[in-house]
Amino acid sequence: MKCLSWLTVNNSKVAMKKTSLALFVAALTLVSGAHARDIDSIRLGIDPSYPPMDAKAPDGSVKGFDVDLGNEICRRIHAHCQWVELEFSGMIPALQARKIDAILSSMAITEKRSQQIAFSSKLFQFRSRLIARQGAPFNGTPVSLAGKQIGVQSGTQFETYALAHWATQGVRVTAYKSQDEVFQDLVNGRLDAALLGSVEADFGFLRTPAGKGFAFIGEPLSMGDHGVGIGMRKDDTALKAAVDGAIASMRKDGTYAQIARRYFDFDPYGD
Repeated sequence: MKCLSWLTVNNSKVAMKKTSLALFVAALTLVSGAHARDIDSIRLGIDPSYPPMDAKAPDGSVKGFDVDLGNEICRRIHAHCQWVELEFSGMIPALQARKIDAILSSMAITEKRSQQIAFSSKLFQFRSRLIARQGAPFNGTPVSLAGKQIGVQSGTQFETYALAHWATQGVRVTAYKSQDEVFQDLVNGRLDAALLGSVEADFGFLRTPAGKGFAFIGEPLSMGDHGVGIGMRKDDTALKAAVDGAIASMRKDGTYAQIARRYFDFDPYGD
């Protein structure tokens, strides 16, 4: 009876251990499943108010250099691109809340953002410029801008730069939800100048009817970024690896250059 009792108790312990192990494995599966994402479909956050990078087509769809790059990346990784329109300042919160899977809206790769999210390899890189009415009585230096009203888009590296380098020198920096609002107040005279990417300023404003009478002011500025990339969650390593591979293959086989020529007469990739 002692042997039988011992065997019964021992078998019960083994069964309990197996049950505990099974429950532990199941819990791990549930946790990992909560963070898993179907790579067959990618929700891409975009603010379509920044031509020629991000804009709206007449039929209401999104278009631009970012969109063409994104669609080609999705094609190469065999995923469906679902473009989700958001205000730029809400992109990272939406990504962290899992409302979108990635950000493809000319977001610069900065040290501050890299602490919060992961970035793909570089897509392109432009310098930043100040634009104002031709003949404006300032040259873009902090001293010359003292007392002037400068417009920037909220949540951008331009806002960060202007607040850090100009606001402390008496420059009045005003942030707007969209770049279109910046342009509107610049034209209406509520702003003395606006700070944004040189390509977006040139193609999205200066070459348009609204930009007549305006020009670049001062020298190109370096924001200290590492170019523009696609923002993703740090734990979405499979998506990042797939996107990086697609970017590398686009660069290698000439597809990137073909897409760039639709918009520019120079290589936007940068140094």
